[in-house]
Amino acid sequence: MKKHKFQQLLEYIVNSEAKMLGDFKSTAQIAAELLSQQLSVSSVVVSALSADTDTLTQITRLNTSPNSSALTSIRPVPSSCPNFISQLKDERHITAEHCCSDKRLIELQAYYQQQGILSVLEVAIRINGHLEGMLSLERKEQTEPWSDLEVQLCSQVADQLALTLATQYGYDKDERLTLFLSAAEQSEQIMMVVNLATDLIEYVNKAHFNLTKVPKEKVLGRKVQVLDFFKQYPDLSDEVLKKAREGEASEEEVYLVRDDGSSYWMRFSVKRFISERGNHFALVNAENCTEEHYHQNELFRLAWRCSLTGLYNRTHFSRVLEKSHTGHLVMIDLRGFKRFNDTYGHANGDIILVEIARRIRHFAEVNKISEVARIGSDEFGILFESGSSEAWIEQATERLYHQLEATITIGIEQIEPRPALARVDLSSIEQKFSALTCADIAIQYAKNRQGNAIQLFNSALLNAFKEDAQIERDLALAIKGRQFELYYQPLKDLATQSYIGAEALLRWHHPKKGVLYPGAFIDIAEQTGLINDIGSWVLEAACKQLNLWQRHQIDISMHVNVSARQFFSSNLFEQVWELVTRYRLKPNSLILEITETELMEDIRSATNLCHELAALGVGLAIDDFGTGYSSMRYLKQFPISKLKIDRSFISDLSVSRESREIVSAIIAMASALNISLTAEGVETKEQEQFLAKHLCHQAQGFLYSPALRVSEFGQFLQKSSAIH
Repeated sequence: MKKHKFQQLLEYIVNSEAKMLGDFKSTAQIAAELLSQQLSVSSVVVSALSADTDTLTQITRLNTSPNSSALTSIRPVPSSCPNFISQLKDERHITAEHCCSDKRLIELQAYYQQQGILSVLEVAIRINGHLEGMLSLERKEQTEPWSDLEVQLCSQVADQLALTLATQYGYDKDERLTLFLSAAEQSEQIMMVVNLATDLIEYVNKAHFNLTKVPKEKVLGRKVQVLDFFKQYPDLSDEVLKKAREGEASEEEVYLVRDDGSSYWMRFSVKRFISERGNHFALVNAENCTEEHYHQNELFRLAWRCSLTGLYNRTHFSRVLEKSHTGHLVMIDLRGFKRFNDTYGHANGDIILVEIARRIRHFAEVNKISEVARIGSDEFGILFESGSSEAWIEQATERLYHQLEATITIGIEQIEPRPALARVDLSSIEQKFSALTCADIAIQYAKNRQGNAIQLFNSALLNAFKEDAQIERDLALAIKGRQFELYYQPLKDLATQSYIGAEALLRWHHPKKGVLYPGAFIDIAEQTGLINDIGSWVLEAACKQLNLWQRHQIDISMHVNVSARQFFSSNLFEQVWELVTRYRLKPNSLILEITETELMEDIRSATNLCHELAALGVGLAIDDFGTGYSSMRYLKQFPISKLKIDRSFISDLSVSRESREIVSAIIAMASALNISLTAEGVETKEQEQFLAKHLCHQAQGFLYSPALRVSEFGQFLQKSSAIH
């Protein structure tokens, strides 16, 4: 039940004619009806206590069970229950989730069992601390325990019943006023009466002091202008008074600050009433709703804030961007953050994120920017609102970039963040593209820029994105339409001068663009997940061809490239096992190639998988070796069959002393580890001679042959064997 309905229910009782006249039975019926409508109960019972005999008399009972009439008189609660009544005198309320086994309610258990009642809430109706009756809520079905809100509601309803009963007990005006004031003083709600002719406060109960900490003597008999509400909200308070004089009710929630600097939220209602003499008064009811606001603020924080950085989260930021059609969006991405996280641990990764968030927040505060968010693992967003010139935003983005580049100290480590920034003019975005999509497009280009990694989103990037999207659609059709073909590039043994292997290379016969090399589509296939289907086809086609060669006594190995996504998928081992078994491949004739950068993404998983593949007789080659971050420790840890020296080192052999030294070092390392070594991209005799002299095992490249179709590859092997 929501608190505003709680307030409405109480106000309905407070303002009911029955309550005003002190008609206890009618007020009890109203209360029972309202409580049964708002709470999940089987029945609501109101009883009165006889002061002389200490027995309970049922005043009203409302049943909500489908098979019961709306208001009926079934067997009442036992009238004599002294222990239970004694407890109610001492306690405000009694809650029991299992009333039939609750020792406090032993006198009522026969009644509970007969009626099938499982759970009860018994609330005392008291005047001046004396028990005058009881409000009982009964449940026949097991539900949630009685909540604090339900207990609070029933306690305040009991207060109102007490007020009604107090009024009924009075025989003259003075006695009724005394009883009313006594009950009002016990209420947890603030009650105040204001003379609308003089603006004087005629009455205020002690609940006002409990909340505001302002003594009664500083309020009673004084103008309403002394109240914190009138001091802190003069315009709103004048409007509330004006409405009261005109007979209109008001309801407000306000944030107030006490004299000692502490603060609270108060919800109040103001309604006019006219005395028998015709004087106009305002009845003010108010309550403390601070906890509710704190709870709402916490829910807001959880819903819209990043728990680590305190910035807005992606959900909030996306909603703001949906409503923004002007201004500039700046996205920040941390290059290499995943590798840092894996290397240094997530705790240190969080330190980096918190520090980057602090710098971005400081930048936003200095430049009076309100919308700053963490929109991904290592991605942040800033929204520059319209009004600033593009030149100023460009300069501010440059400043932010340099601020984010500053070194971060973690323990004894000096970490240099590598930010990439993308900037998007919201007014230039095509309607079907979101701002974050455009920023994502630009950030990919920013990551590849030399120098300042800042990229402005423009139509050229969008067109490239559209082309990539078209390639993605074409790739899906290519998989179904068998538009792929494998070409094979021979691997030469430099010692025997014979060809001992073939690397399977993918070609796409695009219906409009002709033959496409992997560089034109592999990245897109990786990003979209299509690489798994393509990789599966490549692997099976290569194994099938290897089987045909082996059946024709062609003794060569087959090298097949696998992507990181394919390598670390959950079914690569099962797929390879099925293919090796089906095509009866010779041990160590199938070699899977993966780049060292990709291999290092998950050392533990990679190690386990490599050992499993090795047990199947499947080799592993590290492709593009020398360009990544592997170490001697990992090379010893993996069951590696081969290293393939990246072509960038081979191409510079004749002109670069550094490349010659690097290649020599790699050859020496492979020899020490007893690992086979292949040089990629060999194009000249000089390169081959250098490699052979330094005892590199194998080579491949245009010096020998480009990648060939399977029929051409067979002819190539025949010619080479005839020469030798």
